[in-house]
Amino acid sequence: MIKVSLISLGCAKNLVDSEIMVGHLHKAGMQVTPDAEAADVVIVNTCSFIDSSKEESIGHILEVHAQRGLRKRRKEQKLIVAGCMSQRFSKDLPGSIPEVDAFIGLDQVTQVAPIIEEIYAKERAKGDLPASFVTTRSTYIPDYDTPRFRLTPAHLAYVKIAEGCNHPCTFCIIPQIRGRHRSRTVQSVVAEVRQLVAEGVKEVNLISQDTTFFGMDTWDERPNPRTPVDSTRGTALTSLLRELNAIEGDFWIRILYTHPAHWSDELIRTIAECPKVARYVDMPLQHISDRMLKVMQRETSGDYIRGLVKRIRAGIPGIALRTTFIVGFPGETAEDVDELCQFVREARFERLGVFRYSQEEGTRAAKMEDQVSPKEKERRWHQVMALQKEIAASVSAESVGKTLRVLVDEAGVARGEADAPDIDGRVYIPKELKVGSFASVTINGHHDYDLLALPEGESPASYKVARQAQ
Repeated sequence: MIKVSLISLGCAKNLVDSEIMVGHLHKAGMQVTPDAEAADVVIVNTCSFIDSSKEESIGHILEVHAQRGLRKRRKEQKLIVAGCMSQRFSKDLPGSIPEVDAFIGLDQVTQVAPIIEEIYAKERAKGDLPASFVTTRSTYIPDYDTPRFRLTPAHLAYVKIAEGCNHPCTFCIIPQIRGRHRSRTVQSVVAEVRQLVAEGVKEVNLISQDTTFFGMDTWDERPNPRTPVDSTRGTALTSLLRELNAIEGDFWIRILYTHPAHWSDELIRTIAECPKVARYVDMPLQHISDRMLKVMQRETSGDYIRGLVKRIRAGIPGIALRTTFIVGFPGETAEDVDELCQFVREARFERLGVFRYSQEEGTRAAKMEDQVSPKEKERRWHQVMALQKEIAASVSAESVGKTLRVLVDEAGVARGEADAPDIDGRVYIPKELKVGSFASVTINGHHDYDLLALPEGESPASYKVARQAQ
């Protein structure tokens, strides 16, 4: 029996691809092991969104190769590179990283088992370049019955509702890697979520490159494009959310990766009317300056964004807004950053992240003049993050004394509706609360971005030490 170890890097969308690969490996009768040393094949599922993710991916690849060279009994171990980096640099990588045995792209996640068998059947001769199975254009999209083995804790899951992206953002390489936007059907997503809930999943995270564009790629299938969308056909996120909300069971639905350009009053109303949809919105805004939004080609304006934030807050009581911004974009001025900081003060986002602009090969922004120096990018990053840290502390303080419903992730650690897995804060709770279940706790303190609901005399320090030791 062939033993396979898989290293999954990057975002949740990449994690779903890894889960699909593991599902197909199991279906083919191969054994999946977390121990790379014991594996016959190691797969590195790479990320290639920005420079740092590429460097991380290459580091893992070279480390696996170095380790197999040190293990005499594993010198014949096969190394496969999958995912976004393989797709993005399909023509260059075979000659650049000859240590790899094969490269597979985004559309080969369901073919990983036969590809492994082919690699073994065709022994690589000395001097041969690695085999490449990457197809030029990514078109794959999973379905509800796609073999998949979840790599998340049993109580939470990611559901990819669409793939690809149609947006023209000048800083982003994703459309070139993952292709045009393509949505699953509402029926397919509902079938998958219903099965997950039956298995005991308490949190369903809806993901894609742009969840608010879900179903919009099928609108031109209507006989008359001007005819209002028939919600029974499931051609919009609102239809999907209402059907998911109707599934029996006690669980959260969390919406990640929404683009501001596609929000509507109906979507706001739908979230407000669906109690199972978490009061949480992940909406990357990238900037507030009209000049920056224009050169970024974000299809929005500063006034539109300000109005949308107000509409969401007014329409969904108790909503927590998460966003991300980019600083150091080509041509960005100190005045643009000042305007961004003023907006952050006014909007008081509950959750906020900042990216330093990455000059990505193949994007239009990479060729723009007035590139900002790394030192200035760093200064601007610290400027915005210092401001947000103050706001986050104030937001956390407002939770003290309140009772929150939380989902217990591990002994002593939980998350509220305002915290998505891996990217937001935590709630430290009594260790006896059952992992994988909902609980009600009273917040009695806060620390940095985390909330405390601990018994008197206990601090989060011991909990954090315990988590690090695991």
